[in-house]
Amino acid sequence: MLKKLVLFDIDGTLLTVNSINRRILMDALREVYGTEGSAGTHNFAGKMDSVIIYEVLQNTGLSDAVIAEKFDKAKKTYIEMFRMHARHTDIILMEGIRELLDKLSASSELMLGLLTGNFEGSGRHKLLLPDINHYFSFGAFADDAASRNELPQVAVDKAYQLTGKKFSEQNIIIIGDTEHDIACAKVVNAKSIAVATGTYSSEELKKHNPHILYENLTATDIVISEILQSSIN
Repeated sequence: MLKKLVLFDIDGTLLTVNSINRRILMDALREVYGTEGSAGTHNFAGKMDSVIIYEVLQNTGLSDAVIAEKFDKAKKTYIEMFRMHARHTDIILMEGIRELLDKLSASSELMLGLLTGNFEGSGRHKLLLPDINHYFSFGAFADDAASRNELPQVAVDKAYQLTGKKFSEQNIIIIGDTEHDIACAKVVNAKSIAVATGTYSSEELKKHNPHILYENLTATDIVISEILQSSIN
């Protein structure tokens, strides 16, 4: 019987993508808008792809109206270019992830999903390349909401549609590598597990008060034990 809903971030948590991701976004924005804005230096960590596009173009002076007019084309162009050019050699799985997903997926008590700022089209391709996409039957993506804090409820609703089970707040676990993952967990009173495998150090993550903080997810049995605990400490 399903008891827990475990939601994973992608970039910095499950895997890391080399500089091709940023380069492709820059190419897509130049093709559609004639400028990449500040995409070459902008901090992408934990942010929605949709928000990133607006922020980097606002920084070059484009109005929201102009950005919105071509946004769908920019999104489509970026996803198509990413699928065309990204290769498995551009992706590095975080240490311990495959072992953790193997064990989590084998438990009848757990349902795995994604909670990510990626567009679904590009995010799924990132998972397909190292062959971990099959662990996640559903997810909440940048396509689904205007802000990351809306994604936990989107994920809960999608899980209900798939299973008929409404996961309560004490049975939701959100795993991510940035302050944004911790913040969105707080919105629905979910347990947050922060991991310092992205651009945020343990010290930086600790300031945002996650329920649990790990340097990485290599201690498979300890992580699973924490996930299965019924209460938030």
